[in-house]
Amino acid sequence: MNNIEQLLEKSANIQQFAKRYFSYFFKLLGELELDAIAAFAEEMEKARQNRNTIFFIGNGGSAVTASHMANDFGNDIRKRTNTDTPFRVLSLTDNTAVMLAIANDDGYDNLFVNQLRIHYQRGDKLVAISASGNSPNIVAAAEWIKAQGGVVMALVGFDGGKLKEFSDVVIHVKSMKGEFGPVEDIHLIMNHLLSYWLQYRIQKEQNMEKK
Repeated sequence: MNNIEQLLEKSANIQQFAKRYFSYFFKLLGELELDAIAAFAEEMEKARQNRNTIFFIGNGGSAVTASHMANDFGNDIRKRTNTDTPFRVLSLTDNTAVMLAIANDDGYDNLFVNQLRIHYQRGDKLVAISASGNSPNIVAAAEWIKAQGGVVMALVGFDGGKLKEFSDVVIHVKSMKGEFGPVEDIHLIMNHLLSYWLQYRIQKEQNMEKK
């Protein structure tokens, strides 16, 4: 029984469960490695400065986070800063026709690798999002990027799984296996935290240039 299941068993009503869920959630947040968050932000910023593309991948709820991150780092930051050097981002979870074609013709494990074979250029980076860190298509994409000499940045949970081994930068939510909710919640918070911070840095640079 994982922590979430135990919290449910102990709670007589949703109010009690909410209080206990929030408490556990803040515990997981407090255990995040801040240096890993800083390293993640720096890799993102280097990609922007060098005009490299950042690819986002994930399955299920993590696929939605991948799409959300591509929106926030791409269009949202460009809109709010009007920078001439926006983040070049692409979520590989969004083209339904391409994904179904790959899954049907070459198998679901190749869902992201086959897209990377088309779009990847030297210097590009991969943001791989997986609670378990063991999704075959995610691990395959990370392995492929590493074989090209590229950088893999991961958002993981549980014990980090195989993805942690292939990643250069890892934000790891150290939860028990099966606790998808808190892990996916925190991954989305990382999106907002990082995008706010990098937007602020761009705006600060712009203000300095005006002086």
